[in-house]
Amino acid sequence: MTIEFPAYEPPIKTVDQKPQIWCLVRKKWVAFTKEEWVRQNWLNYLIHVQHYPASLMAVEKEIHLGELKKRVDILVYKNSAPWILIECKEQDVALSEQTIKQILSYQIVLQTGVLIVSNGNDTKAFQINGAQIQQISQLPKYQ
Repeated sequence: MTIEFPAYEPPIKTVDQKPQIWCLVRKKWVAFTKEEWVRQNWLNYLIHVQHYPASLMAVEKEIHLGELKKRVDILVYKNSAPWILIECKEQDVALSEQTIKQILSYQIVLQTGVLIVSNGNDTKAFQINGAQIQQISQLPKYQ
């Protein structure tokens, strides 16, 4: 899947010599990391290009995998249920089999309809229908 992220210059500030970026969904300043840059570009794209409601998104939501606590990068809800799960990686991190396994482990708990892994440059998206997983080339429209 190819995503054309629009030009986006998020608010950035420095606190105690550490850069912070404004999160569109959490409505607060967070540490500005390479992964956070990808996450904020995804949020901007979902909200301003795809017109997904920001109020139906969760960022770094904690989930439990057995006794392990994990955080999912972006979770979009539809009809009160998890719908799209996005796992973001730094731009210089290749999307590997390990990345796919990571998001599939989250899927065990969340049972979303769409899984996406992205480093901002490369994006892989999958539609889930029961036990079938199919790679898709476009995001579903929010209706």
